[in-house]
Amino acid sequence: MTRPPTAALRRVIDAADPDTGRLRGTRTQLEALVRRGLAFRHPRPPHDHFLTPAGHRIREAGAQEPPEPAGREPAAAGDGVFAARVGGEQDAPGPAGPARLREVRAAWEGLLELRRMTNADGATDRPCGWERTHLVRAAALALEAGGHRPAGPDGGGYRVRDTPQPEAVAVHEADGAALRSCAITLERAGWHVGEHTEPRTRARYLLASPRKV
Repeated sequence: MTRPPTAALRRVIDAADPDTGRLRGTRTQLEALVRRGLAFRHPRPPHDHFLTPAGHRIREAGAQEPPEPAGREPAAAGDGVFAARVGGEQDAPGPAGPARLREVRAAWEGLLELRRMTNADGATDRPCGWERTHLVRAAALALEAGGHRPAGPDGGGYRVRDTPQPEAVAVHEADGAALRSCAITLERAGWHVGEHTEPRTRARYLLASPRKV
């Protein structure tokens, strides 16, 4: 684990924009936060820095917490601090409301940065290698970042599940209009999407796979 932030870095964290997590500080301070996994640099000009979910947790807790190890994948990896919600009983309890929205926003920005860094041409409009090895979490993050609601106790909302097919996940949604909206969101996030019918139940679902070109 890396060192917890210094008092000076804590002041930078505490002064971050409460909604976007946008940071203001010296170049040295911002780079130190990035090294600790508490901030990331946006790939597009003006290349501002924003808190990662780990940074938000420290800011909201009001006390130092162990940050993620340096060199880890961005928060979008869904390990530890942030977990994409796949819908249903598989989701662990976590924050809700504005705190969750900030975590999802930061995780999605982190995933776009991961695409930029790892796709050979620096493209951010199609999935990267991490997404191809974490299909369910990657698709779920794209859906949640797109404003869709994961399934809860009432049964409403999306559910993302593995399939026997290579590089493909199934997306279930009881509401037909919401299912079509999920398809649009995934396509915009760089996924190939097709709508299918389950032979036994006749329920409609999506089959989605990450686009390669």
